[in-house]
Parts: sequence; structure tokens; C-alpha cells
Amino acid sequence: ALSPLKALYDQGSMAVVQGVGYPNPNRSHFRSTEIWQTASDSNRNAPYGWLGQYFDHCCQGAPATVGVSIGGQTPQAFYSPHPTGVSFANPEQYRWIDHNAPKGTADAAESIFRQMSAPDETSSGGSIGAINTGGAPHAGNLSSLDFLERTTLDAQLSSDKVLEIARKSRPMASYPNNKLAESLGLVSRMIAGGLPTRVYYVSHGGYDTHQGQERTHERLMGEFGSALAAFCADLKAQGNFNRVMIMTFSEFGRRVAQNASGGTDHGAAAPMFLFGGGVKPGVYGTYPSLTQLSEGGDLKFSTDFRSVYATVLERWLKVSSADVLGRRFPVLPVV
Repeated sequence: ALSPLKALYDQGSMAVVQGVGYPNPNRSHFRSTEIWQTASDSNRNAPYGWLGQYFDHCCQGAPATVGVSIGGQTPQAFYSPHPTGVSFANPEQYRWIDHNAPKGTADAAESIFRQMSAPDETSSGGSIGAINTGGAPHAGNLSSLDFLERTTLDAQLSSDKVLEIARKSRPMASYPNNKLAESLGLVSRMIAGGLPTRVYYVSHGGYDTHQGQERTHERLMGEFGSALAAFCADLKAQGNFNRVMIMTFSEFGRRVAQNASGGTDHGAAAPMFLFGGGVKPGVYGTYPSLTQLSEGGDLKFSTDFRSVYATVLERWLKVSSADVLGRRFPVLPVV
């Protein structure tokens, strides 16, 4: 299962950061995911995601597709005071659809959607009509209707672009038959088609192995490795490999001791993987001891996950990590 990952490592395309976690770890899926998505301290609840803060502080004026999540739900990492980014599982479904419209008739909802987004013919420059409704202001001091019109315009333009790219782009590598590979194959098509996106977000579930871990973990790591190998081969064939950085994360690791069901329970420290032409290959961080454990039987973390985020922000995205994360964290020599 690990042979595709080993091949990427041997090719100089992969780095591993060991023992990644945060102080006072939380073992709740929901809360720990929230901590990783917002880059907050474990004793503080933050409403906005670290990528949303990046979009707000560093990508002003970018199109709605500055962040793209492949899936049916926007990740909390994208949340921000001025929401941007789009989510879809299938480009063909990323449009305004009236499922109740009679077969063979025009899509009434899409028609309304596009009429709302059309430029106001009475205003100069073909800009969106500014209609003062007296509603509560939204982002950029827009009225309620202005904000809705702006949002639908962004959605229309990004929908049209995504569909155009999806229909003309084809993978340049053979992908295995699993959900992660399908998502990464779609990302590769968006990259090949020139979608103006800074961050793509995909997920691979099933790692909560409380029972029967050995066989499940073997299968999942096989899916993970083969999907990443295909994605990297695709990017190389496109000539885009050196333009892409891939970073993995999970809300927590696993306990060291096996439970009574042949699995392991929620833990603390875990590795993070980085792939790409800009990665300095190698193993970073302190290898966590399997004997000198925390009082709860967990691995002791040695690298704060926000140091990995700060590294990607500073060294790859070329922005101030303090503006995004709220304070500075040590940067790793991995990029």
C-alpha cells in the first residue's frame, strides 16, 4: 500500500513532518476539526477558517473560484467575514437548476438567476445596478439586494467557467477507481484548464479505525498513495507539477495501544505529508517516542500544525502568515 508513496519520496517529490499536533489536544471529531480548520488555540472558539482569512487578507479582487472545495459542503477552513470560494462535487451540477421544471421546458430558475446577474442597462459601464432597498449592509457596504446580485453574478461567472473547463480538459494520466482519485482528477482538469484558483480542497474519509484497523488502514493508504501518484504524474505531464503544493492533514492521530476491537482510538500527534516540485524532500520534526507517552497514552507532539500552515503561507503562497493566523509560528525548512 505504501509503495506509491515511497516512489514519490524516492523521486524527491515528498516530505514528511512528524509528530504534528497542538497543545492540550481535543479528542472530539467536531472540536478538533474546528481547531485545525480555524488554526485556533484549543481553548478558543474562532468563527473563521484559516483559508478564509487568507482569501480575505491576501486575495482581494480575486474571482469566486479563488478557493474550490470538491464535495457537497463548504469546509469551515473557507469561512470568512467576506465569504468567497465555491464547492461542488460534479461540475455538471454546479449551475442553477430547477428540478421542478417540466421536462423539455426552459429552466425558469436559471433564467431568473441570470436576469438577476445581468448588468443594469441604465447604468454606465454595464455595472450591476445599485438598488437602494434600505436593507442591512453586507460585505463592502452593499445593500441586501446588491449583495444578492453580486453573489449570483459571481456564481454565474464561476459556474460558466468551471463547466467550460470541465468539458474541454482531460486527464493526462491514468487514475485508479476510488473517490479520492476522482476528486484529484477533477482538480487536475481545473488546473490544466487555467481556473484562477489558489486553493483546492479535497477529502478522504474512513480513517476513524476503532475496529479492524489493519485491513482498513492498508486499503485506505493504498487508495491515498495510488491517487496521489496519479495526480502527481498528471501534473507533471501538464507541466504544472512545480506550480502545485499538496498538503495533507487530519484532525488527530491514533492512540498507541490497540483497543479490544483490533483498532485504535482517538489520539494526538500524527504526520503531515507535503508533495510537489517545490518541496524539499525529507523527514522533518522529531520522531515521536512509542514509549514515552502522555498520561493519556498518546504520542507527544513536537511540531505545532500552525507551523506547517505558516510555512506554506510564507514560503509557498508568499504572504504574511501573521496576517492570516493572528500571530507568528516557526517556519520549517520544508519548502
